[in-house]
Amino acid sequence: MTMAARRRFNFLARAAALVGTLLAPIAHAQEKFIVLASTTSTEQSGLFKHLLPQFTKATGIEVRVVAVGTGQALDMARRGDADALFVHDQPAEEKFVAEGFGLPRRPVMYNDFVLIGPKADPAGVRGNDVAAALKRLGATGGAFVSRGDKSGTHAAELRQWKLAGIDLAAAKPAGYKECGCGMGQALNIAASTNTYVLSDRGTWLNFKNRGDLGIVVEGDRQLFNQYGVIVVNPAKHPHVKKDLAQAFSDWVVSRDGQAVIASYKIGGEQLFFPNASQ
Repeated sequence: MTMAARRRFNFLARAAALVGTLLAPIAHAQEKFIVLASTTSTEQSGLFKHLLPQFTKATGIEVRVVAVGTGQALDMARRGDADALFVHDQPAEEKFVAEGFGLPRRPVMYNDFVLIGPKADPAGVRGNDVAAALKRLGATGGAFVSRGDKSGTHAAELRQWKLAGIDLAAAKPAGYKECGCGMGQALNIAASTNTYVLSDRGTWLNFKNRGDLGIVVEGDRQLFNQYGVIVVNPAKHPHVKKDLAQAFSDWVVSRDGQAVIASYKIGGEQLFFPNASQ
């Protein structure tokens, strides 16, 4: 190699090293994100579009949401495919933590479920007793669409049928159909077929394609809907971004995070009520 060639080689090597040094912080910054397994209700209600930019602004951490049913979200986390969970099936969440897959669960906020149906209420279920409403639907063969997707909403629905004295495992009512779908799609099906459906209130308030549907049952204490946040346990999955996920968990239960949640409204109506301190 000639002297000129050697000098050119050394220059290029130093230049490459310098570029690598300059790009390293950029690469590191690009990796400052977490994968959050959450529910379709938090996504389709519009909450995350309101909440997550504020978290990123405060911390510099990006949140990449995978919105599925709570059961699927928990399964994702069990496989180590998520860094944190934001879900709403407390018994399943507590089981997940007890099995060692998650760090301690923290309550974040609540809203409620509502029974949606045709405004004319052909099954005559209107009121504030969801078990009585479902019992009547079962007896009359009223059309009901279930998410059937092992989501938190589906789990809540199954509890209500049980309280109504109806064993779905033994025999489903004549009008009962499962879609295996998210909340938005279940509401679309209900709107197009004039069918009853259980929904979280947040998704319903943000839902535009209502057709002739309205709320027919609300206000029952059984319809309380609590959300929690869980950091996936790095002892099970060492690759989990525990510190970044913990920062998210800490922020959503902090005064600032809770204030952002409380400020989310549609048509002047608050969708979620923070209760991390209770």
